[in-house]
Amino acid sequence: MKLGIRKSILSGIQPSGIPTLGNYTVVKNWVGFQENFECLFMIADLHSITVQQEAIKIRENSLNLLALLIACGIDPNRASIFFQSHVSDHCSLSWILSCVTSIGELFRMTQFKEKSENKINVNAGLFTYPVLMAADILLYKTNFVPVGKDQKQHLELTRDLANRFNRRYGNTFIVPEPYIFESSGKIMSLQNPSKKMSKSDKNENSFISLLDSKDKISKKIKKSVTDSENCVCHGTNKDGIENLMNIYSSLTKKSLKEVEEEFYGKEYGVFKRLLTDVIVAEFEPIQKKFNEILDDKIYLEKVYKEGAYNAKQISKKTLDEVCEKIGFVGRCD
Repeated sequence: MKLGIRKSILSGIQPSGIPTLGNYTVVKNWVGFQENFECLFMIADLHSITVQQEAIKIRENSLNLLALLIACGIDPNRASIFFQSHVSDHCSLSWILSCVTSIGELFRMTQFKEKSENKINVNAGLFTYPVLMAADILLYKTNFVPVGKDQKQHLELTRDLANRFNRRYGNTFIVPEPYIFESSGKIMSLQNPSKKMSKSDKNENSFISLLDSKDKISKKIKKSVTDSENCVCHGTNKDGIENLMNIYSSLTKKSLKEVEEEFYGKEYGVFKRLLTDVIVAEFEPIQKKFNEILDDKIYLEKVYKEGAYNAKQISKKTLDEVCEKIGFVGRCD
């Protein structure tokens, strides 16, 4: 894949477990990007090892995630899907960028502060994670990066590093812009609507996995937090029902106002049953296609090898340019 007239967009997801319903709403946006952008979708396996994991689980989760992305509509013929660890230029550029990053900038990263609190395994990778993320983005001269609130600070650092390198060594990197989703709202935990839905949550009732069965989905929705008003609407202290409304809105493409009107005068039980039906109807074809793709190991290998090859065609040019401007002797790889 060569970047052409269309703007480029890059996004990644860690292979730390089966994606949740919250992840799925993001991937749906990725699918739409394929119409208008040159797309690079990265399975961020390097980022995932800031938390210690079993090797067998990383490998299994990575292949499962690849199959799920394709099952959700990511087309390998229109986008490059690759494993981050298969493109060594990420690590090379990360080291170079770390040499133009101040320690103070990294200490100010709120995610590092939050994740390092009360943890024994506070490793250097967790600290320098934002620099590798900057390398991921700048390596492909990416125009846009889809970001949520929790990654906004990292993108700001990426922009700062791009501008700093450009001033010091000459115009090299595109300064990426954030791509803000137009959506009804973020998908939150079913048990604690003040927290984002996460596949790493210890409470399995707090999230819905893309591979959950109909019975599991039904039970999790029934147990989801609401309130005592029994009114499908916005209001004070109604975070739980508003979260469920956001889920219904994102899957049906109805506005929140339309959701309120549809369920006016109806009790939560009715709403939860219909919400379950909507989720199951959305997930069943994906699960069927996922199983078919996962069984075809030859196809999966072809996809990730071609994806890495396409990514390398872009990344090598960028890294060669960076190395030349820094003053390194010409690379021979």
